[in-house]
Amino acid sequence: MITHLPRAALEAVRYALKDGGGKAARAALRDAVAPRAPRDFSTHLKETVGWLMRAHDATGRKGVARSYSLRKHRRYQVNGWLPAYPETTGYIIPTLFEVAQVLGLEEARVRACEMARWEAEIQMEDGAVRGGTVADPPSPAVFNTGQVMFGLMRAADQTKDSKLEQAAERAARWLVAAQDDDGVWRRGASAFVKQGGHVYNVRVAWALALWARRTNERDAEQAARRSADYALGQQNELGWFAENCLEDEARPLLHTIAYAIQGALEIGLVLGEQRYVDAARRAAQSLARVQRADGFIAGRFDQKWQPAADWCCLTGNSQMALVWDRLAEIDGKADWREHADRAARFVCATQKIDVADPGVRGGVAGSFPIWGSYGCYEYLNWAAKFAVDALLGRVTGRACGTNG
Repeated sequence: MITHLPRAALEAVRYALKDGGGKAARAALRDAVAPRAPRDFSTHLKETVGWLMRAHDATGRKGVARSYSLRKHRRYQVNGWLPAYPETTGYIIPTLFEVAQVLGLEEARVRACEMARWEAEIQMEDGAVRGGTVADPPSPAVFNTGQVMFGLMRAADQTKDSKLEQAAERAARWLVAAQDDDGVWRRGASAFVKQGGHVYNVRVAWALALWARRTNERDAEQAARRSADYALGQQNELGWFAENCLEDEARPLLHTIAYAIQGALEIGLVLGEQRYVDAARRAAQSLARVQRADGFIAGRFDQKWQPAADWCCLTGNSQMALVWDRLAEIDGKADWREHADRAARFVCATQKIDVADPGVRGGVAGSFPIWGSYGCYEYLNWAAKFAVDALLGRVTGRACGTNG
């Protein structure tokens, strides 16, 4: 019945049947053919927001479930909804406040407030945010702490809750104290990633830059500048960043590439530092050149921007839409917006919005095809977050996701 499929797809379907059962096999079979034409952006936006809300419900509204896995997850040894993930719940909060404003959806605002208060409740005593999910032993994580700061700051603005402001302050002070003089965070690096320079932590520094603008704290601004300076020192003439991957520094993941680009860009805008903006633009231009006409961007790239994966990291696709939207606003060039539209359209084309499974409908997979090595056979909450940000940009006609 499926012998007409390309060999790689056929092998993926067979593997999925053995490893994950019918759900995984059906997902692989769907992805074995070209993505369907997407519906309008508004429809995909509402469906993706709905998925995020179900991921929140799945934890008893104690944070957002890390993902929905179609097979038994290697670390957590369960399928279906996985435990709550403090890191990504943190930056989902600003997204839901934006959804509430744009769509007039009060439920999104209520949930964002609940998430922020939950983050403050589980914050570690020293101000750090724990790595991994709530099912993992607590350990401090620099990247996670920066991402939760975005949510705490936005929620403090929305609610005027001093406890949230204080939680953000504790996080900022812990981050400043943990940074080394060269701008690298080696102390407090997550136990779940390889040790190294972690250039993508410039997205942590973006949170500190926002905190510095908010409080006039010189130490936070200096820490943000040190991180951005380190990132620029790892960038080659083509805009590619070294020391910038969770696993393979020679072939970084589009997800972490986009983290670095957006972090440098936004720090440059917050602090009025043009060289950071220029560095981000250089990388964004290189990725625009390798984006396919249908919006597909490879999941990994080497130092010459040669694709190093035959699958798409959908999270990174949405993140690059945000970067290109922001550059369109800054530069006034329609080409940037076209690249963003293509990226968002491709992500929408991979979504399943006509299925009954609540963990699949409106979700965004880690990879396309779903058997790609990033978030293999999972629908990730951070993939949904960035897709919502990108889709809000399509609906509003302006860059969204500019506060985390």
